[in-house]
Amino acid sequence: MSTKDDQIPTEIGSTTAESGHEPARISSIDTEQSVASTSKESRSTAADSSHQERHGKKEAGFVERTGNFIRETRAEMRRVDWPSAKEVKNTTIITLIAVIFFALYLYAVDQSFTFLIAQLSRLLGWLISFVV
Repeated sequence: MSTKDDQIPTEIGSTTAESGHEPARISSIDTEQSVASTSKESRSTAADSSHQERHGKKEAGFVERTGNFIRETRAEMRRVDWPSAKEVKNTTIITLIAVIFFALYLYAVDQSFTFLIAQLSRLLGWLISFVV
């Protein structure tokens, strides 16, 4: 009868002439169990520390939380890589050109459709008056 260890063995090492020992065997089930227990331990440690941070000490008041938020925001804003004035100017010009171009394009398309619908309406009016 086979055991769990014999189901999917993985050899580690090799038999040497001097020692004469058999290679060590580890089953994939044992490996999965050790990985699962390690991940459970790391999750529980992270959860415990998070729980302690939230519940281990008295919750900070509104003023303290607001002050902390402002300090963290200022620290983050110092790390931002702001564009130079030249870069802002160039991208603004490109944006304005694109807006003007698309405005003119959409105006032309709108006028074309207006003209076509007016002509179609006139043609249909002529056909209706001709048939009746």
